[in-house]
Amino acid sequence: MSLRPFRDISRKKTKVINVGAVKIGGDNPISVQSMTNTLTTDVKATIKQINDICEEGADLVRISCPDEESTFALKEIVKHSPVPIIADIHFHFKRAIEAAENGAKCLRINPGNIGNEKKIHEVLSAAKNNNCSIRVGVNAGSLEKDILEKYKEPCPEALVESALRNIKILEDQNFFNFKVSVKSSDVFLSIAAYRQLSKVCDYPLHLGITEAGSFVSGSIKSSIGLGTLLLDGIGDTIRVSLSDDPVKEIKIGNEILKSLNLRNRGVKIISCPSCARQAFQVIDTVKILENKLSHIKTPITLSVIGCVVNGPGEAALTDIGITGGGKGSNMLYLSGVQTEKVLTEDIISKVVNLVEKKASEIKNK
Repeated sequence: MSLRPFRDISRKKTKVINVGAVKIGGDNPISVQSMTNTLTTDVKATIKQINDICEEGADLVRISCPDEESTFALKEIVKHSPVPIIADIHFHFKRAIEAAENGAKCLRINPGNIGNEKKIHEVLSAAKNNNCSIRVGVNAGSLEKDILEKYKEPCPEALVESALRNIKILEDQNFFNFKVSVKSSDVFLSIAAYRQLSKVCDYPLHLGITEAGSFVSGSIKSSIGLGTLLLDGIGDTIRVSLSDDPVKEIKIGNEILKSLNLRNRGVKIISCPSCARQAFQVIDTVKILENKLSHIKTPITLSVIGCVVNGPGEAALTDIGITGGGKGSNMLYLSGVQTEKVLTEDIISKVVNLVEKKASEIKNK
């Protein structure tokens, strides 16, 4: 059973591009990505982190290639990555060429910062020859000097003008396999810039609030910024930027999409904050269940409510539900129907078994 969304979000139809085997834009699922924070030249550590990020549910992973050693390490790294790799290249055109030739499926660059037209042409040729897409990554902290002088400070109009300038550079070279971002650490600036760009651009948009901060503050800022835009139907791929483990970025990104019913992966737990009415320790139970069910990738809804005030109503809308009852005996619901009583000490094992069984049934259909 799936909770029917009160509102269906109508996504803006954008062009479709390919980042390796992942399609971005159009009706394709909104992809979630993160970025490694290991030294790229430490191949073993980087591969491990990529695998950890992917295990959490990433569709794409970006790595930084600041020097020649990093772009050459990329050749070995991509062999072991389960998802397409995006190479982060800011200024040096040779790094972009090397990254494309060594297996990157997307280059994060600003064409206007690469240099003269000859250098840009060489980068685009390498991208075309190696089936490599590009992300035009405009950032409020690194706008072109003349645009910053024109507007005096980063503003939505400045970010959009920079994006359109870089888009034209690619289009003039007959290169169209690209996506665009206009990021800022300011939530309001980011939202306004993306809204303006969406009105004048049909290329897929990569959403993000850059340098969002630590886990708590960054997650909140990203949820507000990305959530607002996604509700507007804007956005084709997202990255939550946190000063924390990149695995957490994927977790938060997927939770944002889950909360908007834009994409469902794994177990969605609906749980109460707990109070004196709870018949079992809800908070501890949810933490344990989140950990024990983290390997489940099949979309399943689970309600964990401590008492009968809201428990039956929430259980009626989820695949599996557990509602607190009296004297250590709690009610189990399957597809909204009361099934059996479960002792408090058996809740974890019972729910885990049922979720795993449900996931297997869905997978084998």
